[in-house]
Amino acid sequence: MIETKISSTTREVIISDQQPTVLIGERINPTGKKKLQEALRSGNMDVVRQEAITQVQAGADILDVNVSTIGVDDVAMLPIAVQTVMSVVDVPLCLDCTNAAALEAALKIYKGKPIINSVSGEERSLAAVLPLVKKYGAAVIGLVQDDAGIPNSAERRIEVAHKIVNRAEAMGISRENILIDVETFSVGADPTFGPKVTEAIRQIKVQLGVNVTLAVSNVSFGLPDRGLLNNAFAAQAVSAGINCIIADVAKLRPVVLAADLVMGKDKRARRYIEAFRQRQSLIDSEKK
Repeated sequence: MIETKISSTTREVIISDQQPTVLIGERINPTGKKKLQEALRSGNMDVVRQEAITQVQAGADILDVNVSTIGVDDVAMLPIAVQTVMSVVDVPLCLDCTNAAALEAALKIYKGKPIINSVSGEERSLAAVLPLVKKYGAAVIGLVQDDAGIPNSAERRIEVAHKIVNRAEAMGISRENILIDVETFSVGADPTFGPKVTEAIRQIKVQLGVNVTLAVSNVSFGLPDRGLLNNAFAAQAVSAGINCIIADVAKLRPVVLAADLVMGKDKRARRYIEAFRQRQSLIDSEKK
């Protein structure tokens, strides 16, 4: 059993088959968020600060921090955002950036053991990111895409996963510190993407034994009632063996807790019942 351990100064999160599904909050990401984009350009951290607090209150175990948008200097801004988030919440962080210089700037000030999001099977990415993973003792998410792009088949996804793991291990990075993101497209473009991703999850778990993560919302892109599709796909991914989900936690957590309960990851249904009571308490307080 492989355990991926992530930490802040005061909290450790363990990602493994024996633990409940870990939720990474995705909301600190300026893509499609004009208010956050404007705040980052002006250096105003109020939105970042509030998003961090709100997501943790909603049940996020880890927070993804991404500042990449037009008009923002990643190297300067990513460590500022990371420091801001660390000042208001105690959960571990996932440093989300493709700029190696920005990643290193954030890694230098991070307190604990973060996840780097991400490295891919592209030669340029492997050469830039894996040395940072090794140097700072971080964990890393490996995206199953290479210089040929994002694979269409489960088989090619598995091949790229093997490449990433092999290259990381050759540098002395253990499998405990590697999470594979099998990636997905919208089922609106191709309804076979769901089964392909599910098969890739299962085979990567069997062949490599590493922990697996996924950003579920891509599956519903361009389709109506996206939340319904995201919920269905998240439950399917948990049943296939996913350990860690990147999502809008406030919307997806009840579904993941239900899936964990059905899959035997919630003894005596404690987490499921506690979350239900919290939601009911909130509803009751809003009625008053």
